[in-house]
Amino acid sequence: MSRQAEGRKGKALRGRAGRMQGGRGSGRASTGAVRLWGRHAVEAALMNPERRHRKLWATREGVASLNGELPPDFPVEWASPVDLARLVARDAPHQGLVLECDALEDVYLEDVLDGDPARPVVILDQVTDPHNVGAILRSAAAFNAAAIITQDRHAPPESGTLAKSASGALEVVPWVRVVNLARALDELAEAGYWRIGLDGDGPANLGDALPAGPIALVLGAEGEGMRHNIMQHCDALARLPISSAIESLNVSNAAAIALYAIATRESE
Repeated sequence: MSRQAEGRKGKALRGRAGRMQGGRGSGRASTGAVRLWGRHAVEAALMNPERRHRKLWATREGVASLNGELPPDFPVEWASPVDLARLVARDAPHQGLVLECDALEDVYLEDVLDGDPARPVVILDQVTDPHNVGAILRSAAAFNAAAIITQDRHAPPESGTLAKSASGALEVVPWVRVVNLARALDELAEAGYWRIGLDGDGPANLGDALPAGPIALVLGAEGEGMRHNIMQHCDALARLPISSAIESLNVSNAAAIALYAIATRESE
């Protein structure tokens, strides 16, 4: 992906200037597509060779903020910030960039198991808030996790809100959706992963529960936590050593701390 700034040697990006012709107020992409917004999310999607891009709506300042130049034939439609606001979720910070593209291709658990076992895997049990899943993807990218795994029916869809929260990580961290999360945990155990469920009532601190081998970190929904059946498929339950001044942490904060603990364990 690259960027082509306005007016460079008189060469304009393709597309009609001004107001877009449709889609106002919906905040939805066309059939089979995903609409992304914000500089980091859009830039990462443009750089991802696995993405099929359909169209970019942008202000000239938004295009100028991208790292690189767009291909000469890239479909761009110039728009005002007000027009872009009509294409995204209410009050979404689009930063002058809205990209419509195809959803990412499916990733399968066996693809992850064929990778580097030193990289942790993050399993989310019924974490449905797209902001939380996006933030967990961002932490997973920061701490070199191999993938996140969710149950297909109890996880948010790929969306602009999630991608904005992930700040580009949606494009680099594989997201595996499975029908049966317990079965996926069994497959991880067979592949040699130690399954650690993060639970506020866990009998040990996370640091004491971490083994030397591959780790599958399991987190449940905020408030409800992991389902009983998922707990039973963990090899150990562990807690974060937080102060009694606060009852619990947001699931995305807990994921970041746990991934840091795993990363520092591996570097020792």
